Amino acid sequence: MATKPEGSAGRSTKGAPPDFASLFAELKLPSLGDVEPLMRAYQRNMEALSAASRVALEGAQAYAKRNMEIVQQSLAELTQSMQALTAPGSPQAKAAAQLELMKQAYEHTVSNMKELGDLIQRANNEAIQLLHQRFAQAMDEIKGMMARSEHRAP
Repeated sequence: MATKPEGSAGRSTKGAPPDFASLFAELKLPSLGDVEPLMRAYQRNMEALSAASRVALEGAQAYAKRNMEIVQQSLAELTQSMQALTAPGSPQAKAAAQLELMKQAYEHTVSNMKELGDLIQRANNEAIQLLHQRFAQAMDEIKGMMARSEHRAP
C-alpha cells in the first residue's frame, strides 16, 4: 500500500500550492540578473497607477460638484418658473410661457448633460494617457533589461 507524500513537519502536501519556483526554473526564461531595476520599474508602475487613480478621482469629484451646482441652479429656475406661471394673465399667455419654459428646460438639460459628459471624458482621457505613457516606458525598460542580460550571458 502506497503512502501519501508528506511535506515538512509531517503535513500532507495534498492540496498544497505548486512549487512555482521550480515551475519557472523549468521554463528556462532568460535571466534578468539584478532584480533592482525590476523593483524600480514596479515602483514606477505603481506610481503611474496611483497618479491615474488620482486623476480619475479628481474628475469624479469635479463631476459631483458640477452636478450639485446644476441641481441647485435647476431648483432656483424651477422656483422662478412656478412663480411666473402663477402670475395673473390670460390662458394663452400662460400656455406660451409654459412652452417657452419647456424649451429652455430642454436646452439646459442637453447642455448640462454634455458638460458633465465632457468632464468625465477629459478625466478618463488624462488617466488613460498616464497609463499609456507608463506602459510604453515599461516596454522600453524590459527591452533594455533583456538586452543587458543577453550581453552578460556567457
